[in-house]
Amino acid sequence: MAKQPNVLFIMTDQQRADTIAALGNEHIYTPNLDRLVRRGTAFRNTYSTCPVCVPARYTVRTGREPHTTTVYHNGGPDPQPGQADTMEGRCGAYLARTMTRLGYRTFGIGKFHTAPRYEELGYEVHLHSEELYGSPEVRGQDAYAAFIAREHPEFGFIEGLMGERTEMYYMPQMSPMPAEAGVEAWAADRAIEQLGVSDSRPYFGFVSFIGPHPPLAPPIPFNRMYDPDRMPNPVRGDRAVDHMDEQITWMNHAIWAEDINDSHARVLRARYYGELSYIDHCLGRILDAVEQRGDADNTLICFYSDHGDFLGDHHAWQKESFFEAACHVPLLVSWPGQIPENEQRDDLVCLTDLFGIATGAAGALETRDGMDVLGMLDGDVAPRTTLIGLYGDPGTPRFKVMVREGEWKYIYMANGGREQLFNLREDPDECVQRFDDARAVANRLRNAATEAVQRPNVDRALDDNGLRAFPFEERPLTRIYQFDRSRGVQGFPKHPKDALEQYQESAAGRRE
Repeated sequence: MAKQPNVLFIMTDQQRADTIAALGNEHIYTPNLDRLVRRGTAFRNTYSTCPVCVPARYTVRTGREPHTTTVYHNGGPDPQPGQADTMEGRCGAYLARTMTRLGYRTFGIGKFHTAPRYEELGYEVHLHSEELYGSPEVRGQDAYAAFIAREHPEFGFIEGLMGERTEMYYMPQMSPMPAEAGVEAWAADRAIEQLGVSDSRPYFGFVSFIGPHPPLAPPIPFNRMYDPDRMPNPVRGDRAVDHMDEQITWMNHAIWAEDINDSHARVLRARYYGELSYIDHCLGRILDAVEQRGDADNTLICFYSDHGDFLGDHHAWQKESFFEAACHVPLLVSWPGQIPENEQRDDLVCLTDLFGIATGAAGALETRDGMDVLGMLDGDVAPRTTLIGLYGDPGTPRFKVMVREGEWKYIYMANGGREQLFNLREDPDECVQRFDDARAVANRLRNAATEAVQRPNVDRALDDNGLRAFPFEERPLTRIYQFDRSRGVQGFPKHPKDALEQYQESAAGRRE
């Protein structure tokens, strides 16, 4: 029997699918992602079926869609009667625990974004680098923050180790940390340490970078790699169509992005690309460590992201929508001698399928809610014809469902019963609403969406007429405040002098 391969998952946060030079982006420098493209198969139609951090990550670690995880947004799970109270009770054992059972040495490094924050996921070695420290104790538990406090106390005064958030979320920044001490370099260093461990077992490793998620603060020299005037402007359609999803206008306001013009957007894209080139540089060091091992040719690598970022496309910023910029993600899979090299495919795949890739390679295929991608590459499994995406609690105005089939994409929004239809072959930028002139296609895909939600938990999105609709409502606009609460900062002061007094009191306490 052939020896089980090593399996290495490498993940970014908020990386669009169109950010790899070898796949057609002439504006970006990604030599190590290009290296992965050459090493294996690039899937050009990969989707995050719930395009926001927490649900996407639970999809990966469980192989289950939101109706099973019961996580439809960045909030807690919402199991219904008949569903188990625990995540693993509903979904089965987490991927790391499953791979341990299959005989693997397991390690997880980086951002996990679990709820609760430090949930036990089944890794033998589990090192966190999370964002937003809610208390001194939480900051002390974070492996990266503890590393900075221990190895680089000169940077201990920095509140936002990855850059400033709140009103600075979409303001171009430079990292407060040098590149060699940044969180992405830290993750690469820890991964390289784990790749150097001597063990008779194959390894399953998960390395999760925090970038290019905002704040867009690449370190020197990555902060000045890209000239904003060489960056493309955002792609926009009719604002009435772009903003049919009220989540977009609400989020734009929430993160101070409602007034970003083209020149500012180009600067932000330049910093976003700088973040990706920094990650690419760190990725290269990990790939070098893989190749220095004697078993490099028996190592399966998956590179992917949890969701994308609008970067101003469709008059929008952030994610949580089913436009391509937000839900279309990269997926590079390589396994020398086992799957095609330097090949690009247009099959419909999604993050849910990663569970089956890992377990299938390990010799104990478990697809759960996904499909057998490796079997598809071998020609033993038919490609997926239809892909469903879900976002927002079913039975509320926040609920949305996407159907991706062939050249078409259909989106239904419960808030107002609004519908969109795009032909991605003719209109890859999704600027032409086709709902009115391709009504037969829209009806067929709406029926597919209705059928897809006829299962426990998500069936709350139905009523006697099919997909449930609510009278359209705009959410009251609000801001998101993300200060460093571990240092006692709760928000903007009522008076400017209050911030100075708090700082002076804190400084006095540190001197004592």
